[in-house]
Amino acid sequence: MAAFEYRQAQEIRDALSRHGCRYLFIGKSGAILLGFPDTTQDADLFVDRSPANGRALVPALRELGFALTEAQANDIERGKDFVQLKNGPFDLDLVFAPDGIEGFDLAWNRRVEVEGFPVCHIDDIIASKAATHRRKDLESLPRLRAFREYWMQKHSS
Repeated sequence: MAAFEYRQAQEIRDALSRHGCRYLFIGKSGAILLGFPDTTQDADLFVDRSPANGRALVPALRELGFALTEAQANDIERGKDFVQLKNGPFDLDLVFAPDGIEGFDLAWNRRVEVEGFPVCHIDDIIASKAATHRRKDLESLPRLRAFREYWMQKHSS
């Protein structure tokens, strides 16, 4: 699968906005939207777990071109902790309960808006990566933390 592209982020933002979905870009795709110089193979979304949001998300994903099975649609509507979609125009991970973040509303209150993209704060992205304890995430932490210092300086003025 090709690397995550800005165009995909725009498509996600526009479709989810049309359907009134609450979500945040998280993971490396979120960090990339903040300016982190790296690549990733998929988009990661931290999604509000409310039933209404889940019901709105299913048609938004279908509009994007995801061929959701009934089981996937049910998992999304009920807010299953993690739903990985590989049956659409790009790979997409929906995370309803990311490790290291207490809840959607707290992350939403700390979010950063980048050109209309709701993105998790860099501190939440780092906390989530650190809490997974996956080797690939732990290996990226030093670079993410270095980027955080740059990003915080740039945005403190």
